[in-house]
Amino acid sequence: MGLRVALLCSLFGVLLGQGAEQISMEDCCKNGQKHGTDHEDCASLPLISESTTCRIVQEQCCVTVLEDKMCTNGINIAKDQGACDSLFTNTCDTKTTKMCCDCCTLGKTAHELGLPCDHNLSVGHQCNLVSRACCVEGATAHQRELPNKDETTENGDSALNNQCNGKCAHRCVGNDTCACFKGYKLKPDGKSCEDINECLVGASNCRGGERCINTEGSFRCQREVSCGTGYELTDSNNCKDIDECETGIHNCGPQFQCQNTQGSFRCLPKVQCGSGFIQDALGNCIDINECVSQTGPCNRGQICVNTVGSYTCQRNSVNCGRGYHLNEEGTRCVDIDECKTTENVCGGHACLNMLGSYRCECEAGYMFNSITRLCEDVNECRHYPGRLCAHKCENTLGSYKCSCTTGFALAADGRNCDDLNECESTPCSQECANVYGSYQCYCRRGYQLSDIDGTTCEDIDECALPTGGHICSYRCHNTPGSFHCSCPVNGYTLAVNGRSCQDIDECVTGSHTCTENQSCFNVQGGFRCLSFECPNNYRRVGETRCERLLCNESVECLTMPLRITYYYLTFPTNIPIFTTIFRMGPSHTVPGDDIQIAITAGNEDGFFRTEQMPTGGVMSVAKLINKPEDFELSLELRLRRYGTVTTYLAKVLVFVTQEEPRVPYNPLLE
Repeated sequence: MGLRVALLCSLFGVLLGQGAEQISMEDCCKNGQKHGTDHEDCASLPLISESTTCRIVQEQCCVTVLEDKMCTNGINIAKDQGACDSLFTNTCDTKTTKMCCDCCTLGKTAHELGLPCDHNLSVGHQCNLVSRACCVEGATAHQRELPNKDETTENGDSALNNQCNGKCAHRCVGNDTCACFKGYKLKPDGKSCEDINECLVGASNCRGGERCINTEGSFRCQREVSCGTGYELTDSNNCKDIDECETGIHNCGPQFQCQNTQGSFRCLPKVQCGSGFIQDALGNCIDINECVSQTGPCNRGQICVNTVGSYTCQRNSVNCGRGYHLNEEGTRCVDIDECKTTENVCGGHACLNMLGSYRCECEAGYMFNSITRLCEDVNECRHYPGRLCAHKCENTLGSYKCSCTTGFALAADGRNCDDLNECESTPCSQECANVYGSYQCYCRRGYQLSDIDGTTCEDIDECALPTGGHICSYRCHNTPGSFHCSCPVNGYTLAVNGRSCQDIDECVTGSHTCTENQSCFNVQGGFRCLSFECPNNYRRVGETRCERLLCNESVECLTMPLRITYYYLTFPTNIPIFTTIFRMGPSHTVPGDDIQIAITAGNEDGFFRTEQMPTGGVMSVAKLINKPEDFELSLELRLRRYGTVTTYLAKVLVFVTQEEPRVPYNPLLE
């Protein structure tokens, strides 16, 4: 054993020396053991060396740690629970745990029954060690069977151990020399023992298809490939046939009997068929046609005729072909009249017998098929596309029929299509116009066609249209199919066009309420009753003018205006731009005239201004914006002619009207 270990170590040293790094085999093993202890997994080992041998040692030492741990778990389960039923055997890891659990249970049972711990059962070396360890009192949980220090044996092991002064971990061989049990080797310290990896050194006896797994002090062989369907793996790592009939996992019916075979089973019918019959999968007896299944069952010159369960041999006679049969004497072949048989061979069509055959005289719309010998329907729509029907063609048995698309009706000839006048069924709510293949709905004035169904006419709200605000000058009222305009209740009347509002001149119609001493002045939407008196030192000249009396050389009198004129104007509430309202000035001018005009009162809001005209007169323009009420405007004109200054005064009474009815504004000019 020592020579083998030395050779293995030398081999490892040579192989490891081929790598880039010098690492010992013990270090490779220690790394694998540490990884297995820390991670409990050997699938992702770290690469500590490029040597293949170091990789093998690292993996085997890691696997050994995991298997020892799993085996210890199985032993503990057996000791704690006394049974191993809670373990599953679907993975290799669980199988190792269950094997150690079962073997420990075997050892405990042998101890309880008083049987010897050393049995001769062929359960494997590893199982024997675990069984003995659990059977012998004081066995360790690592499946290591150590001798009892207090036990004295017949071969003198105790005496030898005393010669080594008790320093040996396993046993003493004398002369202060220690030795190890089978499956272990002595460490360099000469007293401790370590496990031998039989799988690594090739000392296992595993067969082909089995994988060697190292255990403490031994090894075990595990099958690499499953047994396959119909077999199960035994505890001895062998494949055993499963008896499906005994376990009841077959699928044979009640009419069959299960018969086990290697790796499978058969279902045999309980009822056996007689001679001349064969049994099908459902257990039914089917007649065997011996004339077909057997080669030459009859002698030469005879023909075979199958019968139920058997067959007969008849003398060979004339062999008639298809469409013929033997005459009653059996001497010659005569034609078979297929048209006179009970079967309707032509399916309702006329049958014409022929020598050795027959022919069907097919009706219109059918065609005789010489292969099937039947009258088959002719698809006229497919054979004559576009030539039979104007629109759509539909095949029927022995014929066809035409149909039309929507909006058309089938004509009297059954082929063409006439336009259908849908308007006769009044599909539209108002007006309907028939078109080719369809119809179109129209609406009267003031209505529009619905976008939903295309047939209903809906009223158009002209007042709500984007241009509805310009239809009527005042207010618009929608009516079904139309609209009408209205004006304010007082002061206006609807024009002839039915849309504009015209001002009522109450002064002309005499509908005003002014007294005899008052004059009526018409304004937009109403009227005003006016009356005025000339101031002192003036006299009234006409309806709207006052002239100054003689001054008698009074200086104060001469400064007063020569003439006071009253003007009456009407304006809407809003004039967006400056507009000329009247002119002031002499009817004719003289060279050297100087005309000046000033607004002396009533222009606090700055709505008025004056502009000099090229002819010498003065034009007054106005721009009113939201003036709320009537007001009076005073304008003074000074004319200097030949050194004499003459003053004229104009009083303008402005009547402000509301602008609800959009009546065109015409300014009043003097």
